[in-house]
Amino acid sequence: MTERGAQPIGRRRLLGLLGAGTAVGLAGCLGGSGPSGDGGDSAGISYDPNVDEHPGDDPIEFADTQACAVCNMTPTDYPQWQSQLAHEDGTGAVFDTPGCLFAYLVATSSESPVAGAWTTEYGTTSLVDATEAHFVLVTDATAADDPMDINPRVFGDHDDAVAYLEEWDTEELTEDDIVGLEDVDFDIAAIYRGNRL
Repeated sequence: MTERGAQPIGRRRLLGLLGAGTAVGLAGCLGGSGPSGDGGDSAGISYDPNVDEHPGDDPIEFADTQACAVCNMTPTDYPQWQSQLAHEDGTGAVFDTPGCLFAYLVATSSESPVAGAWTTEYGTTSLVDATEAHFVLVTDATAADDPMDINPRVFGDHDDAVAYLEEWDTEELTEDDIVGLEDVDFDIAAIYRGNRL
């Protein structure tokens, strides 16, 4: 379970929230307001699943023939950043970075809820469960050497995310800048892929 404040969030509830967020994002794109539902500007871009068969219970293996569902780059070229997501209908999507995962979450064309998501833990090539991960929202692209300009930093353990905050002295960040996947909305996705939303 993920702790957010004093309330634990179970995996099923988290996946339900992600599914609801996807529906809100889709409604926003179709209704002419921002995917966050706040009436903000949106180019009306939406992203389709690009994996026809994703079991959803475990991550699939990345292949050289796959392209990111958002930017079309090859995820296998970025083993320290790659991510993926599965929908309940058995489709899914692969991404070269967690920033692209965020964009897909808020602007997907799929009406199927999220069944699972995985992303590479920062500084490793190991996939972690993105529905339980902790994302540090770094924003200073001039201090980062990331694919696609800048990406959130992903940690499987909250204490590791906090330790990263203490090391990242480029900008003033607090524990409020550590979010879960369920917190990703249009504004957060726009930090990383605003030009693709």
